[in-house]
Amino acid sequence: MTIGGSYAYTQVNPSSDRINELKSNKNIDLNDVSVVNIAYQTGIDPSKVAQADQTYEKVTHRDINWRKFDTGADVIAAISSGSIDIGNIGSSPLAAAATKNVPLEVFLITSEIGEAESLIAKNSSNIKTPKDLIGKKIAVPFVSTTHFSLLAALKHWEIDVSQVDIINLRPPEISAAWERGDIDATYVWEPTLSKAKTSGHVLVSSKQVAEWGSATYDLWVVSKDFAQKNPEFLRQFVKISTDATGKYSQDPKAFVSNQSNLQKIARITGSTPNDIANLLAGNHYLAADEQITLLQKPFADNIRQTAEFLKAQGTIEQVLPNYTAFVTNKYLPNK
Repeated sequence: MTIGGSYAYTQVNPSSDRINELKSNKNIDLNDVSVVNIAYQTGIDPSKVAQADQTYEKVTHRDINWRKFDTGADVIAAISSGSIDIGNIGSSPLAAAATKNVPLEVFLITSEIGEAESLIAKNSSNIKTPKDLIGKKIAVPFVSTTHFSLLAALKHWEIDVSQVDIINLRPPEISAAWERGDIDATYVWEPTLSKAKTSGHVLVSSKQVAEWGSATYDLWVVSKDFAQKNPEFLRQFVKISTDATGKYSQDPKAFVSNQSNLQKIARITGSTPNDIANLLAGNHYLAADEQITLLQKPFADNIRQTAEFLKAQGTIEQVLPNYTAFVTNKYLPNK
């Protein structure tokens, strides 16, 4: 877990002047003027522009402590400890957390993951086909969406997990291991993905794995305690986020032609501006009405299917009968 450079705010309580300022605004809940602790990761999506512009702070009139995390498992641990209120994770960590009855719920889907997460083989590793992975070392953050996709791909290729050496590393550790030549392949996201591509090649992307029946999602979860006390903040957070992704989806060319957008996303994520356009195109961003439909029984079923797969692979020990308690669409706008 690391703090996110210039885009991580010092975790402080608002000053008395700030509290008085907030209380003077009739749109603010007088009972809650505390700092909101939000965990983000380095996946590429249009809402990173709103984060860079501090739109969330300006619209909600709340102080936000943005903290950069390397994996969804770390985000879940922070939510469980009470140090994080809202977190950006993938659907695989969500399934694992929900199975352990961590008191959280998914309230917004950032994207269905496509080519923005991929399995990369090192050019010097002599891996030309999936079967060449047998006996090789593959690095992946455990209980992540890429871990799930890797296991799903191996199953599709009829390669038993015992035939490969899967190593649990966080993205920064993957980059270091890749440079040292300690690993042969990695299934990972940005900015580690682009760095690996300079001396590696794509064997499969999560877009293809989704077409095989194992879709993964990038999403936002909230602790149930925070959600109960801050419904208006969550509605505003959702609107800002969906407005940002909607702006991209309406005219991707115009969005990426604006160099300011690319630079802002790059500064927060660590990717290079030149890569951002292709990376944005690597995901599918769901409109608000699509999310309202999905964040009902379909997504609860998706969590259960993910949990069943993880259990079959020995990653988790059990599957709950129902996951609807961990999904809500009530903060999305009703048209």
